[in-house]
Amino acid sequence: MNLSRTDFGFRGRFRSMASPCELLIASDDERLALSLTQAAIKECQRLEQKYSRFLAGNWLWQLNHSAGAPIILDSEAAALLQFAKRCWQLSEGLFDITAGPLLALWCFEKGKGSETSLPGSTDIKKALSRVGFQHLKFSSHFDDSAEDKSPREIADPPWIMLPEAMQLDFGGLVKEYAADRVAGLCMTRAATTEVLVNLGGDIAVSGKKCWQVGIEDPVNLDRAAELMSLDVGALATSGDSRRFIEHQGHRYGHILDPRSGYPVQDAPHSVTVKAASCITAGMLATLAMLKGAAAEDFLKVQQLEYRVIR
Repeated sequence: MNLSRTDFGFRGRFRSMASPCELLIASDDERLALSLTQAAIKECQRLEQKYSRFLAGNWLWQLNHSAGAPIILDSEAAALLQFAKRCWQLSEGLFDITAGPLLALWCFEKGKGSETSLPGSTDIKKALSRVGFQHLKFSSHFDDSAEDKSPREIADPPWIMLPEAMQLDFGGLVKEYAADRVAGLCMTRAATTEVLVNLGGDIAVSGKKCWQVGIEDPVNLDRAAELMSLDVGALATSGDSRRFIEHQGHRYGHILDPRSGYPVQDAPHSVTVKAASCITAGMLATLAMLKGAAAEDFLKVQQLEYRVIR
């Protein structure tokens, strides 16, 4: 963690979820800035430890290796799965967190622009047979457990059954959810202090300050192509500027179409959406990427502010 003084207050920097993260805190109170940054780190670490598909033995690993046995859901996991279900329904299957077997075939984690071989069509076909939210089984009252209740308050806690060989991946939800969670913590701990939470480009704000947020240029990374104003709510960006592979001169972005098993064709380099929450903004940005050539048409219907870079 690094805490430094700025012209507007303090900047707290740390790394989590394989991303550079920061809090911009409009306060001269160093103890408050330190406390908020430490709280943000603790919450991001908690969520990463619970939902990362790369950590053996955590909650998600246990679910992905449950081989069809029912797994009890706490209120947070149930709410995330309900949101994922709504995303899957609204997107007509394009946004699907069961795409874990497909993601495991591609090598996006090797680093941006890695030259690598592509998975074979036979392997992709086999992985596709293990993808599909409709194959998940939930307790009968799963859709009634979305309220913020602790497990003790639910007489019969909801459960999920994941068919053997299926794998969930929360990568398209958790970082955005974490940004909302950290912004909420900042509001609770320092209601009169303006804070911008930036988790690898997924941004949520607490307070009333109007921040100017740079939209990264996919061609000149770490430089802003343009600015968006944010005084309430959140921004989220989905794109291929930092996660892609190259094969025989062709670039493959990391947004996979769960119908074909291959990266989406004709997708923008990046989509940024402003919404009331970061998890909603992230869902819409990812959905726009999944729409490929029709990304702009999809976003126009949403009646939200957005930026598309092709």
